[in-house]
Amino acid sequence: MPDLPIVPPTEPGDAAIDRPASPAAAVGADVDVARRQFFRRFAGDMVNTAATVVGAAQALRETSTLAAQAILHPASGAATLAGSAAARADAELMVAPTAPGAEGPDGGHAPAGFRTPFRYGEADDVLLVIDQRRLPGELVEVEVRSARDASAAIRDMVIRGAPAIGQVAAVGLALTAHQARQLDPYARRATLRGSAAALIAARPTAVNLRWAVDRLMARYAAIGGAEADGLAIAQVLREEADAIVWEATVDHGRLADFGLVELERPESRPMQLLTHCNTGPLACGQFGTALGVVQAAHNAGWPLHVWVDETRPYLQGARLTAWELKQAGVPHTLVADVAAGFLMSRGEVDAVLVGADRIAANGDTANKVGTYTLAVLAARHAVPFYVVAPLSSVDPAMADGAAIPIEERPADEVLFVQGRPIAPPDTAARNPAFDVTPAALISAIVTEEGALRAPFGSALESAFERRRARRAAEPSPFRRAPAGDQGTELRPGQAHGARA
Repeated sequence: MPDLPIVPPTEPGDAAIDRPASPAAAVGADVDVARRQFFRRFAGDMVNTAATVVGAAQALRETSTLAAQAILHPASGAATLAGSAAARADAELMVAPTAPGAEGPDGGHAPAGFRTPFRYGEADDVLLVIDQRRLPGELVEVEVRSARDASAAIRDMVIRGAPAIGQVAAVGLALTAHQARQLDPYARRATLRGSAAALIAARPTAVNLRWAVDRLMARYAAIGGAEADGLAIAQVLREEADAIVWEATVDHGRLADFGLVELERPESRPMQLLTHCNTGPLACGQFGTALGVVQAAHNAGWPLHVWVDETRPYLQGARLTAWELKQAGVPHTLVADVAAGFLMSRGEVDAVLVGADRIAANGDTANKVGTYTLAVLAARHAVPFYVVAPLSSVDPAMADGAAIPIEERPADEVLFVQGRPIAPPDTAARNPAFDVTPAALISAIVTEEGALRAPFGSALESAFERRRARRAAEPSPFRRAPAGDQGTELRPGQAHGARA
């Protein structure tokens, strides 16, 4: 299979780096079939659902390469999934190489790449989602067959990370539309509306969730709502969910390239990056956001080291980010959250990379609690602080961060670690899951349309315009609008408003 053509950087001042042309340009007529085959069979022979991580190391390598090949080259996905040696070799080109001498959990070389957080099962009516609460000790998958299942998985932290929960919510709602295809039109409408409301309520801070659900409901309204045929509704919502997953994959790849250009690489030593929470494929889909930039740097051969904040109280950094970096062979060290200031004071951090659950119109950013603290420390020590997030995490309807709803989670997450109490009985605890970093503390917001700088309001508006033009020129290959449905691209925060 020939390599994708290389196109030059598109942002003024970009350094010359290899950037693959849009995967959509290489897609053939059978693309949706190949993609469905990929999602049905991806990791099907990996491990049984109760396998430990130690036993899954080699399988993680295999499935990571299949993921890269089947997503980025869907027209040839069937050949890859057939297991041919040539296809597997081609797939290796699309993931980070194994670091020399790195060892994986099985004692051998660390697998290249990362693990997608969800896949379709053998049939199209089930999505298998990694239970992230069980990592890194066990790799266990949970079945999602409906929006109700998706809501529970999102609410209970089986799946987390703003981009990933938006994608799972979209697929869950599409699965409910499939289940409701034979219902009376008004019963079907009530089912879809109720499911949409339940999904949106599952986690209030991340805007990607509402954006994805509103986008599917806008398609439902566009083809006639209650007046439309049930089979047509199921097909259209499934295609829209597929499009959301595809767009995230493409956008996050672009975002990683822009982030790599943004970083100033030291000349005589490894780059030292600090991350907070988890922003790899487990949180974002098939590529990652802030950790996607790390992937891009590692894949480019940059010497680098990552400081991984443990991210109390849910330990996403310790349990998930460290696990993903281990699989990819990226050098990293786990630190307590409160150690970040010490590292910065000693000049041991070159840049801070974080994700975002919601970005207000002025650039104020809600992210995992502790992010604001890092931004203050970074400003004190003149360390660049980058928010790395797709435009689907931006909420133009939210003027500033003061109005962003902050989820308060159960106190037990603070009082217990893996079921064991760490405080005296009856100790009071408060557990805000997020905080808001003011735009003034952010060096740049790295998106799929480039690295944006203050004033963020106008920069974000321009980025939305660029994305709109790009998608018009290269529409998703998985989105086929029926007659009378011209499709809708909602901005985050823009409700569908449909009452069909």
